[in-house]
Amino acid sequence: MQNNIEKSGKKSFLNYINIFRGLAILLIVIGHTMQIAGSNKLIHIFWCEVVCGGTALFIFISGFLFQHLSGKFEYKNYLSKKWKNVIIPYLITAIPGLILCCFTPQIYPNPFEKWNVFVQIPVLLSIGRVHNTPTWFIPMIVLFFIFSALLLKFEKKGILYKFLPLMFIITIFLQRGEIEYGQMYDLTYPERYMAYVEYIFKGFIHFFSLYVFGMYCSKNKGIIDKFYEKRAVLWFLMIFTAGLNIYLSYSGIYSNFTVSKTFLTMLVLGYLKYYDGVILSCPKLNSALDFIAKYSFGIFFIHWYWIFVYNRIFGLQGVLSVAGGSLYILEGLSITAVRFIVVTVLSILTLWGLKTLLLKINPKLNTRMFLGV
Repeated sequence: MQNNIEKSGKKSFLNYINIFRGLAILLIVIGHTMQIAGSNKLIHIFWCEVVCGGTALFIFISGFLFQHLSGKFEYKNYLSKKWKNVIIPYLITAIPGLILCCFTPQIYPNPFEKWNVFVQIPVLLSIGRVHNTPTWFIPMIVLFFIFSALLLKFEKKGILYKFLPLMFIITIFLQRGEIEYGQMYDLTYPERYMAYVEYIFKGFIHFFSLYVFGMYCSKNKGIIDKFYEKRAVLWFLMIFTAGLNIYLSYSGIYSNFTVSKTFLTMLVLGYLKYYDGVILSCPKLNSALDFIAKYSFGIFFIHWYWIFVYNRIFGLQGVLSVAGGSLYILEGLSITAVRFIVVTVLSILTLWGLKTLLLKINPKLNTRMFLGV
């Protein structure tokens, strides 16, 4: 996600987008820490519909900020900035995951464990998902970086946004797909790698509409006010599409969290812009939300490691199994809520500690290039 909202210059600082960025990372961490499942899989499907799919918000914000900061776009300079602010921190924060994958595959699953370590490292970095599950996002977002000049060219010609309806149809019918680790071991090693590559390209095509929609909303910021005015309709559409997805998923027909999360994106954006003045008038609240937003990219990079550590210490699974009955479900939600809070706090403390240490070594250091913060 683009992490450089300008507070000065020709493009104004957008507080509501900044806060939205912080809320988006919290939803992603919730989706990774608070999943529950029962003997009746409906519990899992329902709760996933509530907490999963935060990537859609991240993609939307990336597209929004890309267009918002594109006034003096120069392709080589843009790619250089992305190398410094996205790729380098990705490579640095990948180190713990790479070590775990290469040297402890028995506790940190690695479907490429039999390959030479010098082959494994570039393979793992090129797909992201194995050594640090959320970072499959990085090779996918790189594709958007590559096509950035083309997107702006189509925008200037008035072509790009005309295709948004078609893009959304593709998002609806092209499911994001999933990687099943158990099935990996039935494939050859090259087939395993290609399965991950296919997953990344599917994600790129699936989320393309959200990125362009983010650009559209940035180009036409007045539409955000319409989101708030039409909030009743958007609430209905979000709940309806969520309910439909739960039914279709439970029936084994279809699964797509992105549709309902698109309406959630519109709602949250509308509310945040409408109440922007109220939030700004509460300095403590705004400062807290701004703090989370500033740390959002760093949290994205490292929170999976703390989930792994937490689960090892307490003997938990990623998806917590719960028995039937409301009391058991509430117990499961309580356990996973604690995991969410602990993982989030530890991630922030880790980033703050490392950032403080780096600045003591060199006060002029660009810590964002190392940690994403």
